[in-house]
Amino acid sequence: MIEIERKFLVTAETFKQEAIKQIRIVQGFLSTDPERTVRIRIKGATGFITVKGKSDDEGLSRFEWEKEITVEEADTLLQKCLPGVIDKIRYEVPMGKFVFEVDEFFGDNEGLVVAEVELESKDEEYPKPAWLGAEVTGDIKYYNSQLSSNPYNNW
Repeated sequence: MIEIERKFLVTAETFKQEAIKQIRIVQGFLSTDPERTVRIRIKGATGFITVKGKSDDEGLSRFEWEKEITVEEADTLLQKCLPGVIDKIRYEVPMGKFVFEVDEFFGDNEGLVVAEVELESKDEEYPKPAWLGAEVTGDIKYYNSQLSSNPYNNW
């Protein structure tokens, strides 16, 4: 239940040719408290509720619990979410044993593209594709919970 991941800006769209899957994601937040973020998500034809804990000091790891719910339940809960729905397409880009999840944002966050890679340990080596830009791991302004209230186009 502890996720370890690094997050990066993306500098080129060439990742799209390497992607093996893409899916639309719409999500909102019932709570954006850093101690316990509660997210509602519709990913394709499936709904999810996710609780995330506070990140460690490096921003590399934090508690995450997720449960699948129906799309109808997710739709109902999205109506109860705080203002600022996130709309994005997620691309899955395999690199050896790793899969980079690249999010291309729309709406108030249009123009922002970030990539995340999950790791088994904080010091695990991972590939660095040419389209990977500056690391923003631990920079809370890039957390989806923050992008919902302070979108990229307001920066």
